[in-house]
Amino acid sequence: MMRDAVGADNWSVDERFWGKERGLKRPYPVVCHLLDTAAVCLVLWDRLLGSGFRGRLAAALGLAEEEARTVVAFWAGLHDLGKISPPFQAQVPSAFAAVRDVPAYVFAPGADKERAFRHEMATHWALSVLLDEAGYPGATRPRRAVSHQVAQLLGGHHGCFGRVLKARELAAGSAYQHALGEEGWAGQRRAHFEELRRVIGAQAVPAGGLPSELAVVVTGLVVVSDWLASQVEAVASLLPPVGWRATPEALEAHWERSRAAAPDLVRRARLGRARFAAQEFGDMFPFSPNPLQRDLMERLPGLVAERGSGLLLVTAPTGDGKTEAALFAASVLGRSAEARGLYFALPTMATADGMFPRVERFAREALEGERALTLLHSMAWLSPVYAGPAQEAAGAGAVSAEGATATEAGAWLRGPKRGLLAPLAAGTIDQALAAVLPLRYNALRLFGLSDKVFVVDEAHAYGPWMHSLLTRLLEWLGVFGAPVVLLSATLTGRTAGSLVDAYRRGAGFGEASRIEPVYPGWLFTDAGSGRVSSPRETGSGRERVLDVSLRRAEWDSSEAPEVAVRAGGRREVLRETLAVVASEGGTALVCCTTVAEAQLTFRDLCVAFPELAGRVGGLRLLHSRYPAGVRQKITAECEAAYGKPLSAGDTARPRPASILVATQVVEQSLDFDFDLIVSDLAPLAQLLQRAGRGRRHERGQSGRPGWAWPEDRPRMVVLEPVDENGDIEVPRGWGTVYDRGLLRRTAFLLHEEDGLGIKVPGDVQRLVDDVYAPDFVDRLDAAAKQELVRMDAEREAQEMAETHMAAVVSICSPADVAGDLSRLSELKPGVTEELLTTRLGADTGRVLCLYEQPGGQLALDEDGGMPLAVLERSSGLSVREVSVVMSRVAPVPGSWLRGGEGHPLPEGWEEHPALGDLVLLRMARELRSERWVCRHGNRTISISPVGLETI
Repeated sequence: MMRDAVGADNWSVDERFWGKERGLKRPYPVVCHLLDTAAVCLVLWDRLLGSGFRGRLAAALGLAEEEARTVVAFWAGLHDLGKISPPFQAQVPSAFAAVRDVPAYVFAPGADKERAFRHEMATHWALSVLLDEAGYPGATRPRRAVSHQVAQLLGGHHGCFGRVLKARELAAGSAYQHALGEEGWAGQRRAHFEELRRVIGAQAVPAGGLPSELAVVVTGLVVVSDWLASQVEAVASLLPPVGWRATPEALEAHWERSRAAAPDLVRRARLGRARFAAQEFGDMFPFSPNPLQRDLMERLPGLVAERGSGLLLVTAPTGDGKTEAALFAASVLGRSAEARGLYFALPTMATADGMFPRVERFAREALEGERALTLLHSMAWLSPVYAGPAQEAAGAGAVSAEGATATEAGAWLRGPKRGLLAPLAAGTIDQALAAVLPLRYNALRLFGLSDKVFVVDEAHAYGPWMHSLLTRLLEWLGVFGAPVVLLSATLTGRTAGSLVDAYRRGAGFGEASRIEPVYPGWLFTDAGSGRVSSPRETGSGRERVLDVSLRRAEWDSSEAPEVAVRAGGRREVLRETLAVVASEGGTALVCCTTVAEAQLTFRDLCVAFPELAGRVGGLRLLHSRYPAGVRQKITAECEAAYGKPLSAGDTARPRPASILVATQVVEQSLDFDFDLIVSDLAPLAQLLQRAGRGRRHERGQSGRPGWAWPEDRPRMVVLEPVDENGDIEVPRGWGTVYDRGLLRRTAFLLHEEDGLGIKVPGDVQRLVDDVYAPDFVDRLDAAAKQELVRMDAEREAQEMAETHMAAVVSICSPADVAGDLSRLSELKPGVTEELLTTRLGADTGRVLCLYEQPGGQLALDEDGGMPLAVLERSSGLSVREVSVVMSRVAPVPGSWLRGGEGHPLPEGWEEHPALGDLVLLRMARELRSERWVCRHGNRTISISPVGLETI
């Protein structure tokens, strides 16, 4: 080995250059890590990548499929070539000492300290030249060269793609980047490159580059291969003996050992493909299909067999079995596309928790192959549905023993940024939308979705910002050819068209379609032709007439319960409306606009109906401003009290009087059933969603009180806020929760429908389209028309601003990548990752209440049984301890926390990703009260059985 002399043609691999060191007995040669990663990639190509993508990759590269497999594995091995650079090697001084003073490995003074030039950047710079020398197609402009595209792709293996390099920079790399080192370093990179290529057998040269979607797929393969090969236990098992030399024979022997170890790494990580085995509805679900499900069962398979997979849009009322319809459709589409699993996306963490066991049951009944299932949202690790033996080990970085059930995701998949790699997942929509924001590892998220059925529940429920991101994601899913199922209870034709056309645009069909959804019903477009099928109206099987009463009320909800009830006020109207429940039994939902209003309403009803308040379960309160564990407990109690009957015999169970006061958290995907719905005025779509919680399940004559019959005529009372003259007046306390123009439109429309009853589903699509109709204002008198036109203009301007902002900050469409992968990582000026992860404007903080005990100690519980001092240590907290802390964290408006400083964070918490941004509130017990209070800035914050509030 030419260790001490520079000779460009004579370099052989120097095993003294290290690639891994943490947790090992001695440094691990970088060449060994390169070979390990390539070996894992070969297995992932076979087990994780579908035949469709394998064929598309081979065709794009102009290679036979086996050649493409070997070449992509070679690329994966090259990902860490940039570790052969002075700054990286200098990170372990004892290892660096072996090469630092070798004359052949000269570098400019200070180059070893240029830590800003990371090793993945060095990979990008070095491979642009080495791949060009190896005969990869080049070009005058690097962005058009296959050699540069592959180098840029591999330089992005830490989640962020570097900029396109200039030809003059590449011609004299070390002159522009001293951290690359001089010729000896370049010689070693070349030697590693050539030996890796020789050992793997990757002599084939691609004839062309990769389109953007396939570059994303290869990026995902490289990242996952690297992560699996980098596990401490995996590296330790392959660590060469002391004195090992990187001779050609030794490298070949190590390659064989890596090849032998790789399959087990992939298997134990649960990275594989689910198979949509069941074909009949009856094989998936233990009940007969309703009209919507039956129509899909009879017609969708033939349509997909003829045209291939694509996007299905289902519109149907709440309670009409859209979830089962979606899972059946996912089976049809997934089988046609040979998808490897599915992701079920929902609007909230609570709805995701609720969907998780349903997906798990479906997987057990309908799927075969690898069925590892993950729950994905920011608090998933606290969810009781996700508890299991793998939870404690999650994040430990080790490959753990497999769990007991086929669907339980192991520790590896529960680690950071890995959940979407599982074949199956249920989670919040933002986990998927992050794929189209320029966040680190967004390409990995795209890869995780690229070969799955993507199901979106409540597709109507997202504002302009998230809707714009969803359309961009659908473009990418269209170019991948990934199957999509969109579900909605209330969707305008314009919104439906934008979603369907985004998918079609990604698939290569740019002309707009004319979408007029039917309700209930479905339509389909395939990714191969872009044709949109004629919408099919299916009927519901649950036709009902919704009795809606609009009650005008002056808004006095902020008055204390002991204040006399004002005639014509909201408090009086609400008490009158609920009196029948309190006296004759049954269940009611009171849906409030804000958390503060829900808390005040709950207190007022406790005074109004003391018998209910004195009985367990008589009055409940549910909103978002509880500590996480408390909210989960209340939600579980509500599911038991108001949820779907457990059996056919359970439909007739008698129900004592019970009232739930809640906010919009009950609006989506929670399967609650009430005899009466009372709601503050809200936009029509939200009111119809809430109405879907009314008399949702058949309970028989004895299952509902006498006043609630007939059972198929659900009753909803809408409280319209008015001034002393009876004119609509949106309460100041509602802020910007709802657009005021939409509230006025909804109120006008409900007045027009007063006494007629709303046919569900027959009238729903007409009303949803009507409330947004431009000519709606023509029905109004001049003054009302002028006011509504002004409000509409404000709403449209706000929607345009949010849509524009989403377009500015999101990644570009697949067609616009144009050979420059850095466009997927480009943060616009003034935009930060922190801004994007809070969804641009979600002004929310997270607080942890600390309860001051008589001796001055602080505890995480009121009784002092969990002292904070136990969690104050520099060694850090275990996963279980962090989980305990997080179960006591609650979200609050960010405005509550400005201008004040919380209790100092214990040592080590600031560095923890889940704890570092917490605000600790030192709470003192209020005399003769169940309330604890804390002065923070110019506010007093309290916590009590009604949750957090300001007083």
